[in-house]
Amino acid sequence: MTVNERRSRAIFDLLFSSPQWNFSGSLPMALDPKFGAMLAMPGAQLERPPADVTPAMMREGVRLRASPLPPVPVDEVKNIRIAGPAGAINVRLYYPISVRPLPLTVFMHGGGWVLCDLGSHDNLCRSLALASNSVVAAVEYRLAPETKFPGPLEDCYAALTLLVARAASLGIDASRIAVSGDSSGGNLAAALALLSRKRKGPSICFQALMFPVMDASCSTASYVEFGQGYMISREIMQWFWECYLLNPSDAQNPLAAPLRESTLVGLPSASISTCEFDVLRDEGEAYADALREAGVSVISRRYLGMIHGFMTLPYVTEVADRAIADIGGDLAGALYRPR
Repeated sequence: MTVNERRSRAIFDLLFSSPQWNFSGSLPMALDPKFGAMLAMPGAQLERPPADVTPAMMREGVRLRASPLPPVPVDEVKNIRIAGPAGAINVRLYYPISVRPLPLTVFMHGGGWVLCDLGSHDNLCRSLALASNSVVAAVEYRLAPETKFPGPLEDCYAALTLLVARAASLGIDASRIAVSGDSSGGNLAAALALLSRKRKGPSICFQALMFPVMDASCSTASYVEFGQGYMISREIMQWFWECYLLNPSDAQNPLAAPLRESTLVGLPSASISTCEFDVLRDEGEAYADALREAGVSVISRRYLGMIHGFMTLPYVTEVADRAIADIGGDLAGALYRPR
């Protein structure tokens, strides 16, 4: 067993063998206590990195700290490469069952547009494919700051259009398409729906957004309340935006900050999931409200006691699997609705 594996096992054992925790410090009692030990660990809080720490170094740190979990079994996993605006893009397809064709859910991973990859979200995508009974296509878009807005979004749009064009050979039903993503991936999913509407691209019937990044102001009440101590800080979110945006004026562009879009009429129905203890909570819920005001059907859920990214932490909380089942049900309801 490697050092990293031993460390991950120690974390796992700590989280599941210490039921007698007593939080008398700054952590609110409403926070799920299973997160307490994790948040107290050195390095658990994501802060703005020092000047001598590069994004590449941060990515390697995230990769090394990932907890090794057995892959959730699905019928088939297929890795393909498609042409993107600046070279080939890796896409990983998860088929939940052997039946073909199946509806398609295009998935964008989170990580502040800077961190994470196909591997970091592999099990989430496997679980989402099973829960939605759709082919989940995870897109390995180019990362910031090496590639700034709108580069990552253009990669996702290229993936969407080419997956639809190759639908027959990939066992996909091109008439039933959804987009999804978590955090910055939720931002890209929402922006993808906007961009496809603008360009009259593939018809998207649903968008499943998990604790999405919707605005660059970083000034909501949830930013004030949870800006420190809950893994994702206000400072790291500001840094992520600095990495992603090419110009400060891009913060007003709805394709970068979907909450800035003034015309939401006609967008796909949506499921928006937020976490009670998350700086991004209020902007995700504001986007749900704005969609409703525009006449778009929206399911919104706030998961009480949860922190940002909890759906990728099934070894910490059983709520992760329940939330994925909720979102998968939302997707299936939209993708399998009679036409």
